[in-house]
Amino acid sequence: MLENFQQSDDSKTLLVADNVGFKVRGKVILTDVSLQLEKKEIITLIGPNGAGKTSLVRILLGLSHASSGRVVRKSKLRVGYVPQRIQVPEVMPLRVYDFLNVMGKYDVAQCQHMLDEVNCEFLLYSPMQGISGGEMQRVLLARALLKKPELLVLDEPASGMDVIGQQALYETIRRIRDKHDCGILMVSHNLHLVMAATDRVICLNTHICCTGHPDDVSEHPEYLKLFGDALDGLALYSHDHDHEHDIHGNIVASEHCISCEHHQDKN
Repeated sequence: MLENFQQSDDSKTLLVADNVGFKVRGKVILTDVSLQLEKKEIITLIGPNGAGKTSLVRILLGLSHASSGRVVRKSKLRVGYVPQRIQVPEVMPLRVYDFLNVMGKYDVAQCQHMLDEVNCEFLLYSPMQGISGGEMQRVLLARALLKKPELLVLDEPASGMDVIGQQALYETIRRIRDKHDCGILMVSHNLHLVMAATDRVICLNTHICCTGHPDDVSEHPEYLKLFGDALDGLALYSHDHDHEHDIHGNIVASEHCISCEHHQDKN
């Protein structure tokens, strides 16, 4: 059941899921999932393949109906969605500017501004078929931002990128959260950087196994049980984050420094 609620001016709540369950042809996909999404919060949903992450996101977006429980959303909630990937036919003469206007009507200045914000200002008139995978993710992000979302949903936003590209994208996502005051829900398999890129982690395996601050979840027995093998080849290290990376992975100076923890491959 999907319901709307009227939000007071001082309320931060965007969406609440209450004991959501989901079955398909008798198969249990989700059981008693409860969560709350708020403004200016980055939540990352992690879990193994088949854990129900995509089904949960579809239910939260109102694209699928829960078998039990309910989802309550802020009235007229504006949602921006960034899919994991999109295929543009090779024979379709589509520029980035045209693509940004497929689902809306935005002028050149608006499109250029959003591309600037995701560090792809040079792509405005580039053919969609000629941009890289990392550039595509940023173009998709710009398209979602044109809707001025209160909630931004990102499905595997760093899919296909190397570690440097992933880090640069996550830095962009944090800046977007801070600038637009939006809530962000990410779905990710990435265990290298996801713990440093989020405020709260929800570990899903048909039900919520554990949830909380990344530092707490990374030590939780259920998290270690699910991802222990994958974590064997990873090392956690800390550094003073006194720089950022551009879309090409080059280091650029940052005036807004944070300390964060990242996972990286052991040498």
